[in-house]
Amino acid sequence: MPPGLSETPTEIEVRPRADGARLDSYLTTRFPDFSRSVIQKVIDAGAVLVNGKPGRASYKVKGGDLLRIWLPDIGDGTPTPEDIPLTILHEDQGFVVVNKPSGMVVHPARGNWAGTLVNALQFHFDKLSTVSGAHRPGVIHRLDRDTSGVILVGKDDRAHTRLARQFEDREVEKSYLALVYGTPSRDRDYIEKPIGFHPTYREKMAIRPLQEGAREAVTFYEVLERFRGHALVRCHPKTGRTHQIRVHLTHIGHPILADKLYSGRDRVTLGELTGLGPDHASVLIERQALHAQTLRFTHPESGQSLQFTADPPEDIVRTLQALREHGR
Repeated sequence: MPPGLSETPTEIEVRPRADGARLDSYLTTRFPDFSRSVIQKVIDAGAVLVNGKPGRASYKVKGGDLLRIWLPDIGDGTPTPEDIPLTILHEDQGFVVVNKPSGMVVHPARGNWAGTLVNALQFHFDKLSTVSGAHRPGVIHRLDRDTSGVILVGKDDRAHTRLARQFEDREVEKSYLALVYGTPSRDRDYIEKPIGFHPTYREKMAIRPLQEGAREAVTFYEVLERFRGHALVRCHPKTGRTHQIRVHLTHIGHPILADKLYSGRDRVTLGELTGLGPDHASVLIERQALHAQTLRFTHPESGQSLQFTADPPEDIVRTLQALREHGR
């Protein structure tokens, strides 16, 4: 293998739901610590084997494909434990459920090597699963940095593997609360639009054709409350694409409040939200108004159905209260 790559390859069996995705797009999704350009360089270096043969970036993966990839080294890969308070919703022998605050990155990566959820987990728990690699111990799924709410963490590899399989097989039920600009014309609906990398802005995702590497994405939403120029909606993502809810709501003309990446605004004041004017300049929220409220899954050992709920944090409660008082 070329210098700078790990000595031990990571092995993946492609699940049928990924059929048709470009190899470089698929691997970028599976290994979010590495940009698409880095993944492409790894492929070009012959460090990705598809069923035992060197792969090409444009290759369309198929369910059952066996991939071996030698990824770039990331130091010793072990995040430093940090004494950061965590709100634990549930702890079991094989997993833990956490209410992640907004502003916290899930795991160390470029530009965020400290202060992450994983740094905190390393401090609070003696053992975390290793399935996702030494630099992402315990990470089964992710939430965006500025999205708050319920997140599931693996403590041992057996539980992690079984729980991760539930996510891959779409057996995990998730619901999110979002405050959006505008009022949807329908009380409830499905949004079924494939999502892929934005053609111009690296940090964004976009609605893209499947033939250009996008992947199927489905979100069901329902309007819970309507206000003058805004709405509270509950979203149930049926797939787990990066930025899925944010992209889908933007696509139907109702971006999330204070979502800088997709709405162009990074904060909302009382005056802006309610029409009271510039004299009411107190800031209500300074991050996307999106909260992972509930997570339902099957216990990896007992088979029991479990559901965990996290109440919306103070900034969303404050914004919703302002709408209820002034936005009817």
